[in-house]
Amino acid sequence: SGGGNRSLLPARYPPASGGNEDVQIGVLFASKAMLQLLVNPLSGTLIDRVGYEAPLLAGLAVMFLSTATFAFAENYATLFAARSLQGLGSAFADTAGIALIADRYAEEPARSRALGTALACISFGSLAAPPFGGVLYEFAGKRVPFLVLACVCLLDGLLLLVLAPPGGTGARANMPVGTPIHRLMIDPYIAVVAGALATCNIPLAFLEPTIANWMKDSMGASEWEVGLTWLPAFFPHVLGVYVTVRLAAAYPHLQWFYGALGMAIIGASSCLVPACRNFGQVIIPLCGICFGIALVDTALLPTLAFLVDVRHVSVYGSVYAIADISYSVAYALGPIVAGQIVHTMGFAQLNLGMGLANVLYAPVLLFLKNVCQMKPSHSERNILLEEGPKGLYDTIKMEERKG
Repeated sequence: SGGGNRSLLPARYPPASGGNEDVQIGVLFASKAMLQLLVNPLSGTLIDRVGYEAPLLAGLAVMFLSTATFAFAENYATLFAARSLQGLGSAFADTAGIALIADRYAEEPARSRALGTALACISFGSLAAPPFGGVLYEFAGKRVPFLVLACVCLLDGLLLLVLAPPGGTGARANMPVGTPIHRLMIDPYIAVVAGALATCNIPLAFLEPTIANWMKDSMGASEWEVGLTWLPAFFPHVLGVYVTVRLAAAYPHLQWFYGALGMAIIGASSCLVPACRNFGQVIIPLCGICFGIALVDTALLPTLAFLVDVRHVSVYGSVYAIADISYSVAYALGPIVAGQIVHTMGFAQLNLGMGLANVLYAPVLLFLKNVCQMKPSHSERNILLEEGPKGLYDTIKMEERKG
């Protein structure tokens, strides 16, 4: 994916002298999400003003540069700069990519299917990264995994130039100005969705930096078992996306329920992790966590676009910047906070706390129960379309609606 928050850090880089290696690695992992968290409000506003394609291309270019920098980095400072640069690229690529999908697929269930496909690809990139990076690192050296990913970013950018060149239609000139991000943040419905996205990703963000050491200490897991821990969870994640898309097409008024059910599954699965005693057992709750995350993400990401359609202006950069902020909060805290919680309270208490947080938040999604009954507001775009198209952008959108 353009900005999956999980990536493989080769263990054989020499740490900076005089510091704690665990803390340094935690800060290194978190630096991407931290910068992403800071840049997202600006990237969302910029995307609303200039369109989706140009920021997406810029984000891919920055991702290419940062990944290539990783390949040739020889010290901690360079690694930190490359990792932070990833956050800058992701702030544009993630947000613009999801917003572009929401804009191009304006009607349900096509929007849910398209966003579900994107989420499945993000999951594949995230969960396949450890074995992919580990195998290439072991047999081809530390530079090859990063060079391969840099080539993927370059290919993705070239495909974007062919399929959706920035400024290719000139339609952006007549596009209405999107709702400012600060106004979207205080919308209670959007705030509830953002809280759910952050809460449901906390178990994944907090387990990834801690579960490897716990598996080695508690069950004597081997290196290959640690490397493959998350890969099986890809399949229930895809299953969760598929199930939610099918259910949303048949019963669209229950989107809130699918999200609440996903959070309940995440909560129960998190509580089961400390009870596992071998590799085969631990896979089961991790699959449950990823299945639940798929339900929450696939149900609530289209809900964000719908809320913007009916309560604000149908421009999606800022609202998906808020979604990316929600993810970044979890992944900024995870590498730094999770280890401290395990050290002071224990691994079991960490999981019980994360599970309880998800179970308690699930009923909050009842607040979204009547969202599907909302009627579109008289936004700037709606007024334009009711009066007839006055520019190229509105003409294109009218033709798409007729089609």
